[in-house]
Amino acid sequence: MIDLRKTLLATGFLALAACGGEPAGTTTPALPALDTIEVTAASNGAGSRWDGVVEAVRQAELTAQTAGRVTAVLVDVNTRVAQGQVLLRLSAVEQQAGANTARAQVRAAEAAAAEAEANYRRFSALAGGQFVSRAQVDQARAARDSAVAARDAARAQLAQAAQQADYTVVRAPYAGIVSARLVEPGESVAPGQPLLAVYAPGALRIQVQVPQSEADAIRARPQARIELAGGEAFDAAQVVVFPAADPVTHSVGVRVLLADMPGAPAPGMTAKVVFPIATNAAPSAVSLPASGADAARRGQWRLRHRRQPGCLAPAAAGPAQRRPRRGAGRAQARRARGRRSGGRSAGAGGAAQGDGAGR
Repeated sequence: MIDLRKTLLATGFLALAACGGEPAGTTTPALPALDTIEVTAASNGAGSRWDGVVEAVRQAELTAQTAGRVTAVLVDVNTRVAQGQVLLRLSAVEQQAGANTARAQVRAAEAAAAEAEANYRRFSALAGGQFVSRAQVDQARAARDSAVAARDAARAQLAQAAQQADYTVVRAPYAGIVSARLVEPGESVAPGQPLLAVYAPGALRIQVQVPQSEADAIRARPQARIELAGGEAFDAAQVVVFPAADPVTHSVGVRVLLADMPGAPAPGMTAKVVFPIATNAAPSAVSLPASGADAARRGQWRLRHRRQPGCLAPAAAGPAQRRPRRGAGRAQARRARGRRSGGRSAGAGGAAQGDGAGR
């Protein structure tokens, strides 16, 4: 009886020892290899890129130079005009009246000057025979000089009045295109009020502001390429770097002249100016191949990225596999050991019951 109990105890200890050990051959399944693609930093092309606005080299805002009422506007926006062509007319009643008054004053001054000149000549002739005093001759000379000065002043006033009358007719300063029409017939205008805007389409330019760190590089290599919003691109005819920086923004102005060509951009359009210089600007975006982007949208890829000090490392992408949870293999092994130990414990208990029944 004692030997049978010792045997049963030994069997139980062996079963417990078997429960605490790792079963042979239980390992975590290996993950399948992932197909990877490289995600690289997006690049907009070599060089430094800056946004600017196209403007005409010769552009003028025509303003009123005299007061009046608009009587006729002979052009409209996008009208091509020739140099000296009449664009707009103002009422000229007051201006013409002033010019007529000035002409009358000139005629009176000219008559007075002629009379003073004749008197001086007579006194000069009489002075030779000592029929008049020297003082009388001097007075005649002063009267003549005063009359001549009054005549010249009247002529100047006439020129001013005539110019005011001429200001009532607005003409094109050069051949170009009307870009803005700011008044309509019947409106009253004052000196300095804008009326029309005209520009010459032949010569265009773009002015941008660049940092001081890039100004020397652009000055050493004065080249640029213009890129329009529609995709057109062409080289600049000339690049001019300003000699001094702006005292407020501390940036340096760069003026890019466009070549005269058909289909040139209109003033006011935006464009990008690309300078072929090295830049240390960090990339602000990353790009993904088209196949990888499509697969990511379908849920077949999982993207991950890793950061390193000072840079963005390329990311790896692979099929979206279901990864086993951490410790899943160990839990499966524990369940297998539990099933084995449960079977062994049940066998040992049946044997003990049989022995008790025999006793």
